[in-house]
Amino acid sequence: MNDLLIKAFMKGERDPKDPRAREAYGRLASWVGIAANALLCALKIGAGIIFGSISILADGINNLSDASASLMTLIGFKLAGKKPDKDHPYGHGRTEYLTGLAVSIMIVVIGVSLLRTSVSKTLHPEPMEYSLVSAAVLILAIAVKIWLASFGKHIGEIIDSDTLKASAADARNDVISTSAVLACLLIFRFTGLDLDGPVGILVALFIIWSGAQLVMETVSPILGKAPDPELVKEMTEEIVRHEGVLGIHDMIIHDYGPGRMFASVHVEVDSSADLMSSHDMMDVIEKDVYEKLGILLTVHMDPLALNDEVTALARERIEEVCKGLGYIKGFHDVRTVAGPTHTNVIFDVVVDHECSLSPAEVREIITAGLKSFDPQYETVISIDRAYA
Repeated sequence: MNDLLIKAFMKGERDPKDPRAREAYGRLASWVGIAANALLCALKIGAGIIFGSISILADGINNLSDASASLMTLIGFKLAGKKPDKDHPYGHGRTEYLTGLAVSIMIVVIGVSLLRTSVSKTLHPEPMEYSLVSAAVLILAIAVKIWLASFGKHIGEIIDSDTLKASAADARNDVISTSAVLACLLIFRFTGLDLDGPVGILVALFIIWSGAQLVMETVSPILGKAPDPELVKEMTEEIVRHEGVLGIHDMIIHDYGPGRMFASVHVEVDSSADLMSSHDMMDVIEKDVYEKLGILLTVHMDPLALNDEVTALARERIEEVCKGLGYIKGFHDVRTVAGPTHTNVIFDVVVDHECSLSPAEVREIITAGLKSFDPQYETVISIDRAYA
């Protein structure tokens, strides 16, 4: 069913990395969400009013908000697909993240509203009526929402969209809440026990909890979350496969929205190699990373003095000291300046974000370790944090 819809309405490019195809996928999922939720909203509100069920009525209002959320998603994909301009040279891709956040907040607001209504119904119960029509409406709603959650998740995974994944999670929540309403209706039918209000409270609390989780997930990329480790691995492998690359460090990846990623990295090369050849290799690396991963990369070339015995010995000793310190993730840019009374050892150290020591304490520990090898070592250590 999902693939049939995609084939029927996606007539052009389907590559999810293509911005136009991404927007088309988003539009399709949004329009499907608007149509399905509008239909369920009309059926549930009608059934809730006719048969006097606050839980069915609340569930129908929830579908109305879902249709509004799908409309917001549609607008978000449209705005995110706008081309870069003078004021936004990196494009408008983060609009999609803002839309996902808005949908998540709406889920929380709906949960709070439902909680208030359910508490009122619990304190002041009203007579409830059972009918095959209301039960049929709820069963239909459950079936539609199961498919809608599947469809939203399917499209969300194709284009890696947090917004559509949030919408799919909301549809999943609706399956749970509507199932609870149906169970409540059946219990009333066979036992006469009215659990309309209490069940509404439980459903509302679940919706609030789920919405809060989605808020945290959707706000993370806006705040600048760490890049996907798999992406970092792919990018690292793509760079180091080039002959002449001795190592990399200081990788930074900026996310300006799906399909709009920029990065920078330091690439280590032999200082004795031909300068123009090394520079040409940097150009090739930038080109290959963009073609294979869609990331606009800027490479800084770092020459290593491999034939300098003093520097090579210092590098070995730094490695020996650092491997015993669990909070050290690596070191780079080792240089030495040897003199008659002392040797300056200059390098950068990458410290884990969870390290509780201050930069001064880290420098002191490493310096003490190096001086145990050679008291004439004087260190100049820069402390870095890992960004990827």
